Amino acid sequence: MLQAGDQAPEFSLPDADMARVKSTDLLRENTVVLCFYPKDDTPGCTMEALEFSDLQPEFEACGATIVGISRDTCASHGAFRDKYGLTMRLLADTDGEVCEAYGVLREKEKNGQRRLGILRTTFIIGRDGIIQHALYDVVPKGHARRMLEILQLR
Repeated sequence: MLQAGDQAPEFSLPDADMARVKSTDLLRENTVVLCFYPKDDTPGCTMEALEFSDLQPEFEACGATIVGISRDTCASHGAFRDKYGLTMRLLADTDGEVCEAYGVLREKEKNGQRRLGILRTTFIIGRDGIIQHALYDVVPKGHARRMLEILQLR
């Protein structure tokens, strides 16, 4: 598992509009709050994404960009964003390579079937590419506010 002080793995993924987003480009401008979440348009993920979107101006005031990553497709991200008016950028890691690099894939069991899924995890990555905070298996409700408070204390 990645921890504070580790170098954040670099990535290049498409967003909801199929534009390529590179981590190195994001970090040139701001600290990055990188949220890995299980699935678009599910109750917990929707709650979390809405909270981050509501607090986006406050994150920007702290010099932070919010980015969400799941294994959903670009089309799914676009529909999710548009349905709820989300403002955070959603990136599609359909093959799971970035999720694997960040150590957020876990085997889960549902209805007697085992499958690989994303453990809800958030990283705060400094402009130098070093992980400042790593929070694994987070609870969606209130998580965005907690991340904002961490940023405000820096």
